[in-house]
Amino acid sequence: MNTERMVKPTAAMEAALGHMPERVTGAHASVMRIHALTLRHLRLLFGSWARLLEIVYWPTMQMLLWGLITLFLAARTDWLAQAAGALLSGLLLWEVLFRSQLGINLALLEEIWARNLATLFVSPIRPWEMVTAMVSVAAIRVMIGTGAAAVLAWPLYHFNLLALGWSLLPFLAALMIMGWSIGLMVAGLLLRVGLGAEGLAWAAIFVLQPISGIYYPIEVLPEWLQPVAWALPSAHIFEGMRQVLIDGTTPWRHLAAAFALDAVLAVVAGWTFARAIHAARRDGRLFGSGE
Repeated sequence: MNTERMVKPTAAMEAALGHMPERVTGAHASVMRIHALTLRHLRLLFGSWARLLEIVYWPTMQMLLWGLITLFLAARTDWLAQAAGALLSGLLLWEVLFRSQLGINLALLEEIWARNLATLFVSPIRPWEMVTAMVSVAAIRVMIGTGAAAVLAWPLYHFNLLALGWSLLPFLAALMIMGWSIGLMVAGLLLRVGLGAEGLAWAAIFVLQPISGIYYPIEVLPEWLQPVAWALPSAHIFEGMRQVLIDGTTPWRHLAAAFALDAVLAVVAGWTFARAIHAARRDGRLFGSGE
């Protein structure tokens, strides 16, 4: 983290809080203290592109997602009658993808928060062993979190996710591989940038949500955006899930495409994470990553 950026707001706060002239009292003193605290947080905000991106990110993603859902439902009012469980299926499968990615990042963030990252990397543990452990923890998180939601969906909405049958297993596997891959990419960014990019651990996957076809077919997207969507494993997975629910047929073509794209994504993620570890060791960022 840039030391100069942190020193300036600290100096401003000391000027307002610790070294304020005795004649400055009352409302004027309050204004100066408010100014010092505001200045500190504004410097932190505008000194980090990750923090600025996070402010714009969530409203934009929500607008895009629900705007596309509105367009689709307005044009296809019969769709819900054909596949009433598609929205809940999409929601639960999305949670599998999100929790898989988040589980990887939380495992790394726990080490950063505890300032244990440097100790971890000077130990005999190898990077692939660390990745395997993070993947295992992420899988357990998915089973606990999504499993509980799927169980509650039955008494609350009379929806059974297991209605997908054996087709559910490859869907879940493909989603988890994609989530782990994205999680490793974000973990690599955390190693390079530090906690300044912490918000991306929670938000990165959502940039893919509007173009993954979770709640609507890919054909709803603008034509120029559809090729981008089909380049994602998630688009094939959710499109295939709807095919199972509506037609009762197994979407082999979509499953094959999803796993092929997952393989490419996993290779890129592994390379990215390995390069991030190498760069962090070379530049000595492991000791300051918790700041």
